[in-house]
Amino acid sequence: MAITQKTTVPLKASATCPTHSKALITIRDLDFAIDEPTERGGTNMGPTPTDAAIAALVGCTNVIGNKCASKLGIDIGHLTIDATCQFDRRGVMLSEEIDVPFVKIALNITANGPATTEELKLVAAEVSKFCPLSKLFRQAGTQIEENWQSA
Repeated sequence: MAITQKTTVPLKASATCPTHSKALITIRDLDFAIDEPTERGGTNMGPTPTDAAIAALVGCTNVIGNKCASKLGIDIGHLTIDATCQFDRRGVMLSEEIDVPFVKIALNITANGPATTEELKLVAAEVSKFCPLSKLFRQAGTQIEENWQSA
């Protein structure tokens, strides 16, 4: 008998928030902090919420990139991913409502495997179709530039 996988699953997170800036997050069996730097009244115990969003995109690019490469039969080796974001702070400063706070994100993805430039283009095209964080940012109006290259 075949087992049918669920196509929609719940994702859960909970937090206690002991200060105005720190949220102690629990996801599955993991505990971590989201916090502000000391210069903004935080304790710098973890990334800011906006930094965590960029980190999530980087992590998702890695996971989905490797899944897509495997499905395509392409050996990308390990990835190094650098992200730079142009972030419009007017919203978090409460000075103005901003429709697209993450204006532009540049991802430089370097693969240390034997994949060719053409193969990396195929992987990149698949990642843009399947990475949920990339889709989330793009559909919110963020411009994402991805530069896939060999080491």
